[in-house]
Amino acid sequence: MDLPLDGTLRVGFITGFGSLEGVRQTAARAERLGYDSVWAGDHVAFPLPILDPLMGLAQLAAMSQRLLLGTAVYLLPLRHPVLAAKQVATLDNLSDGRFVFGVGVGGEFPIEYAACGVPREERGARLSAALPLLRSLLRGEPTKGDDRFYPFPEVQLAPAARSPGGPPIWCGGRSPAALRRMGRLADGWVSYVVTPERYREGLETIAAAAEEAGRRIERFGTGHLLFVRIDDSYEQALDAAATHLSQRYAMDFREPAKRYTALGRPADVAERVDAYRRAGLRHVILDTVGPLEDHVCQLERFASEVRPLLG
Repeated sequence: MDLPLDGTLRVGFITGFGSLEGVRQTAARAERLGYDSVWAGDHVAFPLPILDPLMGLAQLAAMSQRLLLGTAVYLLPLRHPVLAAKQVATLDNLSDGRFVFGVGVGGEFPIEYAACGVPREERGARLSAALPLLRSLLRGEPTKGDDRFYPFPEVQLAPAARSPGGPPIWCGGRSPAALRRMGRLADGWVSYVVTPERYREGLETIAAAAEEAGRRIERFGTGHLLFVRIDDSYEQALDAAATHLSQRYAMDFREPAKRYTALGRPADVAERVDAYRRAGLRHVILDTVGPLEDHVCQLERFASEVRPLLG
């Protein structure tokens, strides 16, 4: 079975929202530079300041009539699916159906799970249990929770999501279990720290799981959160990326940076993005790395120097 993919490569970027003015500037910048989408990450408790992604994206939806909005990724196991469905349906309506709900399990910061009273070791099982409930709720169907994680009486949310059938639900993760879950339950994959080769293999695993489950998928979304650094040389870009990512993850990230990033001159970065496209990627989500003050410059350089090379 081959997954039905879009033919067009779309480009977006992930960012944070620190203030109303920051949201306004992000929307204006994305529109001016011709980006297709803006994405936000999610954490309840995190070493750095981070706002709720759904609220930030709702603010952004009011400032752009064109941009696709997405979460990469929302930690669904930390929330009850009924409450999450209410917020997602609201955002989907307020954005006129321009929302992709990217979900995942996280787990790198155990304090989040402890603070929310959710056992960390249950996160995968909770995501699997929540997805069918969430989809039914977003469609506005009478829904009853009868599993051990989410028992609740029959309820019907109104209004339903604006998108027919609800917004597309893309799952994060790269383990075999996560990929098989996507094949059974998801509308797309938004990956992270995988090589193009691993990306192709992941799509094959997803397709096999979908076929085994007897699913007929009309369209499958393929996203990837890609670390990007444009510089005068590969070595300069690698130095900047390794320094930034080592600080972010509190580990020596120089060797991983060589595997999981797009680095160097514009042609080098375009070649790396194209390798993911040949593997099946149709929506690249840029995560610019380096000093924070370089973020805007990197987005501008990608738009003007890299994207034209991608055709």
